[in-house]
Amino acid sequence: MKSENQTFVETKFFTFAEPPHELVLESREKIGPITLAYETYGALNKDKSNAILVCHALSGDAHAAFWHKDDKKPGWWDNMIGPGKAFDTDKYFVICSNVIGGCKGSTGPSSIDPKTGKPFGLSFPLVTIKDMVVAQKKLIDHLGIKKLLAVTGGSMGGFQALKWSTLYPDDIVSAIIIACNHRHTAQQIAFNEVARQAIMADPDWQKGDYYGKSIPTRGLAVARMIGHITYMSDQSMNEKFGRKLIKGEKLGFDFTHDFEVENYLKYQGDSFVQRFDANSWLYISKALDYFNLAEDGTLSSAFKDSKAHYLFISFTSDWLYPPNQTKEIVKAVKANDLDVSDIEITSSYGHDAFLVEVEDQTKIISHYLTRIFKTAH
Repeated sequence: MKSENQTFVETKFFTFAEPPHELVLESREKIGPITLAYETYGALNKDKSNAILVCHALSGDAHAAFWHKDDKKPGWWDNMIGPGKAFDTDKYFVICSNVIGGCKGSTGPSSIDPKTGKPFGLSFPLVTIKDMVVAQKKLIDHLGIKKLLAVTGGSMGGFQALKWSTLYPDDIVSAIIIACNHRHTAQQIAFNEVARQAIMADPDWQKGDYYGKSIPTRGLAVARMIGHITYMSDQSMNEKFGRKLIKGEKLGFDFTHDFEVENYLKYQGDSFVQRFDANSWLYISKALDYFNLAEDGTLSSAFKDSKAHYLFISFTSDWLYPPNQTKEIVKAVKANDLDVSDIEITSSYGHDAFLVEVEDQTKIISHYLTRIFKTAH
């Protein structure tokens, strides 16, 4: 619930790549104009040296913190961004933008194609993590920021932060990488593919041309349910639900929702379809699967031009992006004699720990940023 001391924020929009200066994507296709939705928290200092870019995960958006006027809850990382928090807005200027390909204000499959006057649907070009980062760089340039103090994010946000550190080595001081990998394994791709197939198997998907018609709510809900299982851990599920039945201990067998965990997943799926576009899920999940930081050689060579300081955070019970995958990246960073800190937090929350384990992350990140800010000055 809101209280009188809540801080309110409005989403802003930045449009660029107006024809004939369209953005050339990694696929060689061109797109423009492009709009990015973004929000900012805190104030930029005089020399513009206190800016931090926060990158969101697959289902995230630009609304990372504070409140919108019509919010029932604050931004998705509000427990980490704000006065006195990990990303202290009394000290730092925090920016978060919705990725290209998204559906919360940035140009994506649900946006209107200026050439046809209709939503892009599957005519929207393939976008990659690199394309998302290139678009973010346009926004940072627009804000007049020459060098970011930090780029950070969990899950897909970590993928973007990694790409920032290797693509724009002169434009960031540090990268805070949380709960991610440098490329998807076969298992990680497999989970995403099952989710995509759930969407595409929904008759209402209509090969992506469902705008203004019946949307594929059933398929998208199942995709979200699949994803949510990977975000939690076996321990956290057992602690939260166990084998509890909704109707006491009476066996139902009516194939609706007998167990509490089934009801929880249904709630997650049903609520998700109210705020997310199915085609954006397809495009963004594919961008994750295609991402490979070492695509041009070895993983260590990916960091050969990097100048960033690195902080890696992983969680013991995260089986979607387990700590051993983080340690592979850490090893590659160390091979380049770069400054790197590697912290593994004990948690039972699984992958969702980056959203939940506030106290430990706050201590680690706040101290790290203080050190990095002093180093940069």
